Amino acid sequence: MEPTRILLEAHEIPTHWYNITADLPSPPAPPLLPDGAPATPEQLGAIFPPAIIEQEMSAERWIEIPREVREIFRLWRPSPLVRAVRLEAALGTPAKIFFKYEGVSPAGSHKPNSAVPQAYYNREAGIRRLTTETGAGQWGSSLALAGQMFGLEVRIYMVKVSYEQKPYRRLMMQTWGAEVFSSPSTLTETGRRALAAAPETPGSLGLAISEAVEEAAGRADTNYALGSVLNHVVVHQSIIGLEAKKQFDKIGLYPDVVIAPHGGGSSFGGIAFPFLGDKAAGDKRAENLRALAVEPSSCPSLTKGRYTYDFGDASGFTPLMKMYTLGHDFVPAGIHAGGLRYHGASQRVSQLYHEGLVEAVAVPQLATFDAGVQFARCEGIIPAPESCHAIRAAIDEALRCKETGESRVILFNLTGHGHFDMGSFERYFSGDLENFEYPAEEVEKSLARLPQLGRRER
Repeated sequence: MEPTRILLEAHEIPTHWYNITADLPSPPAPPLLPDGAPATPEQLGAIFPPAIIEQEMSAERWIEIPREVREIFRLWRPSPLVRAVRLEAALGTPAKIFFKYEGVSPAGSHKPNSAVPQAYYNREAGIRRLTTETGAGQWGSSLALAGQMFGLEVRIYMVKVSYEQKPYRRLMMQTWGAEVFSSPSTLTETGRRALAAAPETPGSLGLAISEAVEEAAGRADTNYALGSVLNHVVVHQSIIGLEAKKQFDKIGLYPDVVIAPHGGGSSFGGIAFPFLGDKAAGDKRAENLRALAVEPSSCPSLTKGRYTYDFGDASGFTPLMKMYTLGHDFVPAGIHAGGLRYHGASQRVSQLYHEGLVEAVAVPQLATFDAGVQFARCEGIIPAPESCHAIRAAIDEALRCKETGESRVILFNLTGHGHFDMGSFERYFSGDLENFEYPAEEVEKSLARLPQLGRRER
């Protein structure tokens, strides 16, 4: 019988992260200040420790993983690579479908892969307190866990709609010692202003980021930690793809297409970038490799956004980043895949998409839950709503193989389990969930409010 669960030993955890910046076709656009001047490391130092800033700006291909971080990773890594044979049979496809299962972490998702090193680097820099935002709660849970491991206080601004939809994620954060507040809150000027303008707002990741950054910038003992978008986060998540490459080597296969959900870009970059590194290096196995980012049609930053400079948060506290964006004050619908409700995208993912080196597709909410339920009934794992987006695209790819007779190898990132998202599935089964296609005119209104640089974009 062919192996269906491919495992690595603890000593096979990668010793270095992969940084795709070294293999980009052209240098990345620098972060800018509103006047058009490049943001400096000193300015970023107001909210980040030196090691994080160095990784953010590094063009080195390989970055060493600290020993203490690797020791904590041993609690759940290496994560399994699993062949979805029962799903293949149900679909009647000749394709081979594999998933990298990140739900085995204590927080139930891929997010601790970056939360642990970020907490470590902050502790090493003498920081004793962290602020952050969270959408669905996976990142907040992960940073709460990591803060507990390194003796750091953690305050989390959780997007209001998710705060109300996902009480058990909130309780996870509190169990690990974090403070959790619904965003927008009355604790910050950003939150008070947002509530005054729209008391019933569902909130957004951009707003929650603004609150967390505002607080971190105002306290010397506090730094900010981000769960996606920035390069250092995507670098940390590359451990997913690096492990997957070793696992495919064990069975003599290589993926034809790599798929992941896309919100800010960490789960997509984490699994896809190491394989794209093979392609950049001229590896014949990767010559025709496709990498597909899957986003919700209600928040289609890649497929309907504009490639330009924009703030990473709603209030303009962050530097301007060149990325695909729907506008920093865009407030998406309250879909249940809260981790994908972000107005922008990773600069590295954006650049690769702009240059035609990766693909993107937007899918409606109901189709993702259809796919997630089919996957759960075949493979036993109840996936997080975010992961359902990747499953939808993987099933669609497998069905195309059924039509053509091609036996392609499909890999997708199963970023987390849905045990704390059962309220979403309850609404799905009761028929209360609906699709939401964000109106083009609303996107255009938001894009019309993009910041105007003081100098010409470069």
